[in-house]
Amino acid sequence: MATSASSKLNKTVKQQYMELEQGDKVQVMYIWIDGSGEGLRCKTRTMDFEPKTIEDIPEWNFDGSSTYQSEGSNSDMFLIPAAMFRDPFRKDPNKLVLCEVLKYNRKPADTNLRHTCKKIMSMVENNHPWFGMEQEYTLLSIEGHPFGWPANGFPGPQGPYYCGVGADKAYGRDIVEAHYRACLYAGVQICGTNAEVMPAQWEFQVGPCEGIGMGDHLWVARFILHRVCEDFGVVVSFDPKPISGNWNGAGCHTNFSTKEMREEGGLKVIEEAIERLAKRHKYHIRAYDPKGGLDNARRLTGHHETSNIDEFSAGVANRGASIRIPRSVGQDKKGYFEDRRPSANCNPYIVTEALVRTCLLKEDGEEPTDYNK
Repeated sequence: MATSASSKLNKTVKQQYMELEQGDKVQVMYIWIDGSGEGLRCKTRTMDFEPKTIEDIPEWNFDGSSTYQSEGSNSDMFLIPAAMFRDPFRKDPNKLVLCEVLKYNRKPADTNLRHTCKKIMSMVENNHPWFGMEQEYTLLSIEGHPFGWPANGFPGPQGPYYCGVGADKAYGRDIVEAHYRACLYAGVQICGTNAEVMPAQWEFQVGPCEGIGMGDHLWVARFILHRVCEDFGVVVSFDPKPISGNWNGAGCHTNFSTKEMREEGGLKVIEEAIERLAKRHKYHIRAYDPKGGLDNARRLTGHHETSNIDEFSAGVANRGASIRIPRSVGQDKKGYFEDRRPSANCNPYIVTEALVRTCLLKEDGEEPTDYNK
């Protein structure tokens, strides 16, 4: 089982330095999404005081030509602080800060999908849209082989691994536990975790979060997972179908509700929203993975607890449908629904934005409405 060279460095030696006093200085780690739309980058600066709000964090810049975000001849990009969390790696008073990226002309970078999402969420504040996202992922060796799998073969078939217990069923639980605690420390709204159907595949859930907070918390949870895996010397993959064949893919099921849906008689509002979603299936498929549906085409086959990418479907307690209404919601006649189409590597900003556009702003057609016109 190949782990990274960095993970073999003496962590006890590192710890003696991490325990040194830092005086009245604070380390602030700026985090941003790079030009791939999937990768995360970070760098750190020193501040002379502990920031209490996001307004205390100054703007910064970076070389966009090295992150797939600009040409070398005009490479300065701006980091605009957007959400602040406690730093579970350096601990208090140090901070993690998720940033938006602006180009040299102060316009949003191409992969800055937060900018538009925030505008859309501000239009529906009174509806109090809540989201919960179920992030599936796969642990890999540094060479790209699923963690714990035989070097030249496959583990036993799926069946005993989902929520499994035991060394022959749960692969990599130390990473899962470390990530969970680190998220709680940071203030990420993580609400659960479990082993998934394929060995070395896991899931964590974030929510409920309102509006723009969903994307912020999921991206920071992903960043923390990457960093935890870095310490353990393994790699986390959000690929929606990391292993071809008779193995489950990885999604990011998205639970959605509004104030009306959560109140008495909310099931009718849920059904109306699903009707609108049915008429806009292609738009949502394009929005639900970074490659406009190409990644999800490998996963949404109609098998392995997925719907067919070309067909819209909905049903109560049906895990083979595009949209699942939980059985408890059907009984209570109010609550939420689950959109099972988003891929594990989706951008939560555009997923949540698309749901709001279709279900609350009642858009139709194949393209999102431009409200700046």
